[in-house]
Amino acid sequence: MLFAPRKTTVLVVEDDPDLRALYRTSLTSAGYAVVAVEDGLDALRHIEGAGIPSAVILDLALPRLGGRDVYRELAAHPATSKIPIVIVTGSDTSDLDNDDFACILRKPIHVEGLIYAVEQCLGRESRLL
Repeated sequence: MLFAPRKTTVLVVEDDPDLRALYRTSLTSAGYAVVAVEDGLDALRHIEGAGIPSAVILDLALPRLGGRDVYRELAAHPATSKIPIVIVTGSDTSDLDNDDFACILRKPIHVEGLIYAVEQCLGRESRLL
């Protein structure tokens, strides 16, 4: 029996419902399996229950549990510390070490830039020029 290859899963953590839908649609169109949640607590629960995604798109300003806290929690555990994280935020990022993240994108972003960042952090040749 032949099995279809498993799609690469990207976890989108964004509290703005319109942006969350835009990121989900854009990444799905680019061939990724996408799980989208609205806050950091739901992100950690998803990872604990459903498994480790290939990459995380993470907003910093989130309700209940902020993006910085999500990052610290993921970085603290060997099983999740190597997940590429793409920060997409309108918040100040001057306190972040760029070496800790695959990419930091400032809102507003173009979806092409988001797809490019995901492809780069997953080590894929980008189809975007």
